[in-house]
Amino acid sequence: MEKGSPRMTGGTREVPVNISPAVAANAEGEEIEVLESTDVLPEAPEDQWKSLFDKYDPDNSGFISTERFRDLLATHGSELDPHKLEVLLALANGNADGKICYQDFVNLMSNKRSNSFRRAILQGSRQLKGCSLRDEVGLGLPQRLVRHVAYETLPREVDRKWYFDSYTYCPPPWLILAITIADVAVFMYMGYNWDRLVLQVSSPSFLKSPLPYHPQLRAQAWRFLSYIFMHTGIEHLSLNMAMQLLVGVPLEMVHGALRIGLVYVCGVLAGSLAVSVTDMTAPVVGSSGGVYALVSAHLANVVMNWSGMKCQFKLFRMAMALVCMSVEFGRAVWLRFYPPAFPPCPNPSFVAHLGGVVVGLTLGVVVLQNYEQRLQEQSLFWIFFCVYTLFVLCAVFWNIFAYSLLDVRLPPPP
Repeated sequence: MEKGSPRMTGGTREVPVNISPAVAANAEGEEIEVLESTDVLPEAPEDQWKSLFDKYDPDNSGFISTERFRDLLATHGSELDPHKLEVLLALANGNADGKICYQDFVNLMSNKRSNSFRRAILQGSRQLKGCSLRDEVGLGLPQRLVRHVAYETLPREVDRKWYFDSYTYCPPPWLILAITIADVAVFMYMGYNWDRLVLQVSSPSFLKSPLPYHPQLRAQAWRFLSYIFMHTGIEHLSLNMAMQLLVGVPLEMVHGALRIGLVYVCGVLAGSLAVSVTDMTAPVVGSSGGVYALVSAHLANVVMNWSGMKCQFKLFRMAMALVCMSVEFGRAVWLRFYPPAFPPCPNPSFVAHLGGVVVGLTLGVVVLQNYEQRLQEQSLFWIFFCVYTLFVLCAVFWNIFAYSLLDVRLPPPP
């Protein structure tokens, strides 16, 4: 080997220190060409993505130029999901600094998205180069279902394509399905024992169950949540389960069981606490608090992103959802003031519906507006969460002290 020629050591090209700068630059250029033509894109682990990024960032600055980034995508783009490639290109085209951050690159390849990545996309070119997700053909039934859910719940095409590429049905939307199955099972069990499906509330044993909230039994704290498994009749159950499945399952598929469960449980708890504060003598049954929290949050999200939501017949479907909510709420108001079957205990209250709506329009909207983003980094989330926590604490103290101070005449325990 000649003295001035580059040597290969451990699979990499080493440039001697005693050659001229021009020759060294030429050797470095040849090295870059070899890297671009022979490296294979790693498939998943973050350390492998880092090694690829480092080859395009020899100074270890944590950034590479957008031009170099486009070269990387041109070389390895065929090995990426087509929609993910579109998002990367949109990030490169919309970056005003002319540089791409390493962390954004690794987050994307690892199916994670940071707030900085989301802002880079939104501040850059929102018009992706590829065709719309709706125009894609040759999809199987599971993929068409995921695409349908994406258009039902997400207002931005970049989010819809990200969700379409990332969703795997693992885990499935188990939470809403489990709650629905439990609601139906309890209702059928009670209906079989009482031989009554319509207006079960008129059964002498209805409030003797350990599940419904009763003002005389409010010291049994589980009743503030367990009341969702009791319904006044098959008409009450049917409307709630229809809205719960049609809205709750798609939302859980997109946002996950943890976030949707948070909204649902907060709506349920707010509903029973609101009744204990404003309708102090009435019991509570039904899952309307949680259902109305989810439906209100979804409808508010659709209205706030009206131009971006591409679900079919959205105006008609929103009208139908409002009609269903109004019918169910009207039925609850009518039943509340209907002469009770067992005076002096009144019929179940309707105030839980309103508590669910308030939760949906506050906490629920924040959750649905921040797809794939950390809620703990959203100031509005903490504002609403603190307000909600303050309400819960005040309601707890109200239940402990107000009933005796106001000398409220409660109905006898069931």
